[in-house]
Amino acid sequence: MRNIQMVDLQSQYKAIQHEIDQGMKAVLDSAAFIKGPQVRDFETNLQEYLDCRHVIGCGNGTDALQIALMALDLPPGSEIIVPDFTFIATAEVVSLLGYVPVFADVSKETFNIDPDSIRKNITSDTSAIIPVHLFGQSCDMTAIKNIAEEHDLRIIEDNAQAIGSYYNNNGSKTALGTIGDIGCTSFFPSKNLGAYGDGGALFTQDDALAKKIQIIANHGMETRYYHDVIGVNSRLDTLQAVVLNVKLKHLDKYNQARRKAAHMYNSFFEHIPEIITPREVEYSRHVFHQYTLRIQDDHRDPITQRLKDKNIPHGIYYPVPLHKQQAFQGKMARHGDCSRSLELTREVISLPMHTELTPETIEYIAQTITTYFK
Repeated sequence: MRNIQMVDLQSQYKAIQHEIDQGMKAVLDSAAFIKGPQVRDFETNLQEYLDCRHVIGCGNGTDALQIALMALDLPPGSEIIVPDFTFIATAEVVSLLGYVPVFADVSKETFNIDPDSIRKNITSDTSAIIPVHLFGQSCDMTAIKNIAEEHDLRIIEDNAQAIGSYYNNNGSKTALGTIGDIGCTSFFPSKNLGAYGDGGALFTQDDALAKKIQIIANHGMETRYYHDVIGVNSRLDTLQAVVLNVKLKHLDKYNQARRKAAHMYNSFFEHIPEIITPREVEYSRHVFHQYTLRIQDDHRDPITQRLKDKNIPHGIYYPVPLHKQQAFQGKMARHGDCSRSLELTREVISLPMHTELTPETIEYIAQTITTYFK
């Protein structure tokens, strides 16, 4: 069996090589490396895909989160509620801008932020919520929107891991990232829609917010050399836009391949009591950015070693909840009861998940785990 990879970008590239190479050559021939026409083409195509009024490309997903917070112009010292169980970028930008990250607990079944925990952490200083659609499916956006409306809070959706998924509200399907005030995504190469370098984007249905985002991302200027606000320098590279434009045409097919792989994994694990396979909620379509198991009764670490012995890549996403990270100790931050997040850090393990997984590879990985329990 060939070497197993956590994400197989080389095989994916070979299938679309002609389109990618042709597009890259056009940029190289034109030398329009910054803000070339391909960037706007991609933004327009993604707007149509998401049914969203505005898509603004930027340098990476973390920049997108920072720019979103800057565009909302929240009161100084505002508290921003974020999930405790996620990648640090979501909370990192909150602290960077002088706001206070408030860590809410998550659901053990979906890994997503728990609306009840959001509600318990709201104070008079709370200004916004950043729900993260973790591992590939939606948070409970109806509950979150109801809370936001009740307390006059803004919503920034972190959709770095679930592009191509949607929220199903009584039969009405809305693309994730387009439900809150602003949506953010990352085009890191391993994402479902990944570039060949860094990249990100912001989504909004609000014309005024879109204009503000564009100005902030361009050094705070609308007219060249006239700076209206303090901004940043964050652009989506033209070469990356070429890659993303090609891959966007294949995104639904890629996500379906991930779903097929996940369901095959499930078939091997569903009868083992100690293994809890990913739950797919009725209000979302899981696109499996990660295929993450919960392994109970202290079996996770022996299985991790077993995978290492077989040279099978895997990941622990995430080994430490945010409220326990050293970066937030002694800083302006707070948290409520995050016991479920702590428990997840002891149980989760993510297996290889990408568009090129074969049934033979999935079976080999799964049997390496299932034979442990025999």
